[in-house]
Amino acid sequence: MAVNPAIEGRVYPPTEPYLVGREKIREFARAVFATNPTSFDVDSARAAGHADLVAPPTFPVIVQERALAQLVADPTSGIEPVNLVHSTEHATSVRPVVAGDELSAVLTVTNVTARGPHTLLVADIEILDATGDHVSTMTSTLFVRGDEE
Repeated sequence: MAVNPAIEGRVYPPTEPYLVGREKIREFARAVFATNPTSFDVDSARAAGHADLVAPPTFPVIVQERALAQLVADPTSGIEPVNLVHSTEHATSVRPVVAGDELSAVLTVTNVTARGPHTLLVADIEILDATGDHVSTMTSTLFVRGDEE
């Protein structure tokens, strides 16, 4: 099955809220070798003007993955998970993510382009806080391998 070009422009519903916890920020910071004390020490974060621990800039990828899972699970998308490769990623942040944030993601398929039997798919994922304010946008380019004939 090929990727359905009709999914271009499709907007998926917001993901369930993800509550950002202090320990998750610390774990993520260690995993990406972050060294900023605002990701580990609450007093340092508050001294820097933040309400709580500050997540590294790539932290929204955790919430983004939930939105990408909706796309892959959509039976009308034509995407077979075994044929999917995450090609590129770009993030634009409006503000830092801090412990206590409740984040959800809304995915929009912005481009579907056939490349022979393969497909390049671009999705913009808006990360929103509990009040609906924009926190960041993640743009993912996905390569979907097609059947070689």
